[in-house]
Amino acid sequence: MTLPAVLDTRYPLETPEGIDLLLQPAGPIPRALAYLIDLCIRGLVMLAFSIVLIFFGRLGMGLWSILFFLLSWWYPVLFEVLWQGRTPGKHYLGLRVVHADGTPIGWSASLIRNLLRTVDMLPLVYCAGFISMLSNARFQRLGDLAANTLVTYQERALINTTHISVAPQQPPVALDLEEQLAILDYAERHQQLSEERRQELAELLCNSLQIPRAQAQTQLLGMASYLRGPQ
Repeated sequence: MTLPAVLDTRYPLETPEGIDLLLQPAGPIPRALAYLIDLCIRGLVMLAFSIVLIFFGRLGMGLWSILFFLLSWWYPVLFEVLWQGRTPGKHYLGLRVVHADGTPIGWSASLIRNLLRTVDMLPLVYCAGFISMLSNARFQRLGDLAANTLVTYQERALINTTHISVAPQQPPVALDLEEQLAILDYAERHQQLSEERRQELAELLCNSLQIPRAQAQTQLLGMASYLRGPQ
């Protein structure tokens, strides 16, 4: 019997200090939404300044061009470096940019990933970047690959789920160590997931564990309680 090797898209790594981290890379859709939010913010800022600068003639046009350049190229860089890898759009969607080793992003990496955004946009509507994200498990666009960065979900406070209020249930089949850890990990993260995600992950294990889909969640929690033993 073989359980699915990967139940979600979390990315494990070990820091130079020997600390184990689990990063969850963000996919194309939340990243696109964050970008659209930032784009709207920049558009509103440009509109507000345009209403004022229009009265200054050629000087106003020059100042408008400078502002457009700053917002286009330095808006994401300044926010990412000075606000822990977040722009307003990323913050709203719960995302942040980090180095691939989990450390905070710096000036050079942020500049590289944002300058190469023009390449990701080719030939149109972020086509190259979208293909790149779908081509690797960490959803890195070309700018991320060049800068060795990741866009991940921000760490959230963990919910205490060590106590499982489900009667222990012996697994119907023998489990190896990896399979036991997969079930325990599901139980520990159960309360942090949406109902749809809980059922989706539980159903991945149904066939291997020979349990009905309708009872998948309850039986997995029971197995986890059994594996934990007396608390």
